[in-house]
Amino acid sequence: MNTELFHFAARLRELISNSQFAVSNQKFSELALELFALQFQHNSAYRKICEARKLTPQVIKHWTQIPFVPTSAFKELELTSLAPDARTTVFHSSGTTEQKPSRHFHCAESLALYKASLWKNFQLHFSDFGELIFLTPKAEAAPHSSLVHMFETVRQKFELPESVFTGNISADASWSVDFAATTQKLKMAGDSDKPLMLLGTAFSFVHLLDFLAENNLQFLLPENSRVMETGGYKNRSRILPKAELHTLITERLGVSRKNIICEYGMSELSSQAYTKLSGAFQFPPWACVQIISPETGREVAEGETGLIRIFDLANVFSVAAIQTEDLGIRRSDGFELIGRAQLAEPRGCSLMTA
Repeated sequence: MNTELFHFAARLRELISNSQFAVSNQKFSELALELFALQFQHNSAYRKICEARKLTPQVIKHWTQIPFVPTSAFKELELTSLAPDARTTVFHSSGTTEQKPSRHFHCAESLALYKASLWKNFQLHFSDFGELIFLTPKAEAAPHSSLVHMFETVRQKFELPESVFTGNISADASWSVDFAATTQKLKMAGDSDKPLMLLGTAFSFVHLLDFLAENNLQFLLPENSRVMETGGYKNRSRILPKAELHTLITERLGVSRKNIICEYGMSELSSQAYTKLSGAFQFPPWACVQIISPETGREVAEGETGLIRIFDLANVFSVAAIQTEDLGIRRSDGFELIGRAQLAEPRGCSLMTA
C-alpha cells in the first residue's frame, strides 16, 4: 500500500470538505508538486513517460511544468499507482462501442475523494429540489460509467425518495430513455410546486425532445427547476448546436435558459467543470486549466483557441496532468468549450459549438 498517496488523498479530502475551500496559486502549486513527486515514485507507467521527456521532480519547479499525459494513453497503459488487487472500481470512457475505452482505476479511498470533489462542486450550482430525474441507466446497470456513478452519488446525497433513473441499456450497450416513465414524472412535477432537476447527456435530451415534439407534448416545470446537460452525442442521435438544444429544452420543458447548466467531465478526471452565467466553464479550486496551442505547446492568450489541459489534484492515484482532445477558448473566468479537435474520436463528454 502506498501510504504516502493515501495520506495525501485524506488531506486533500479534508481541504475540499472545508467550508473555506479557496486554494491560493502558491498552495495549489505546492500541492501539485508534492503530488507529482508521489505519482512519479509510485506510478511506473507515468514515470517512464516522464523519464523519456527528462522531466523529473528534481527539475520541475511549478505545476505548469509537470508532464501531462493525453487521454488516449489511458486506453493503452495502466496509468495507476494501485496494485491490481487494490482496484475495486474502473471507469471507462464513453465513446462509441467500436472504440477501445480509457480505463481509470479506483479504490475505496480514491472513490471517497472523487465523491467529495464532485459533491462539493455540485452543491455550488444546484440545491433545493423536490425531485431529480436522471436520463441514464441505474448505477448497477452501468458500473463503469463515471457519469452514472456521479449521478448515483448525487441521488444519495439529496435523499429524495421520488428521484428516478429513466434510462435503459440496449443490447448493443447503447443508452436509451424510457419515454413513458420520464413523461409521467414530468407531468407529476408540473402539477406540483416543487422544483425539479433533470440531468442527462445531450443525446438523451435530443431523444426526449424529439419524442415530445412527435407527440405534441409540452411541460411547464415548476419555477426554479433546473436542467443539467453533460454534452456528448456518441453517434446516438442527431447533433444539435448547444444554443438550439437549449432553446428546445426551454420550449418543451419550460425551464429558462439561465437554469440550464452544462457540465464538463470525463472518466480520466475526478473533478467536473460547470458553466457560469457568462457561459464559461470553470473547475473547482483544486483543478486548474490551461488552454494550450497545439503548434507551440504554450498557453494561448485571452480569447484564443487551443487544446484543454487540466491538472486535477483529486486524481491522486492515477495522473493529475491530463491533455484532452477538446478545443477551448481561454476566458478570464474559465474557458469556453468549442468541441473535439479534428480527427479526435467522439466521446460522451464532448459538447458541440454554441
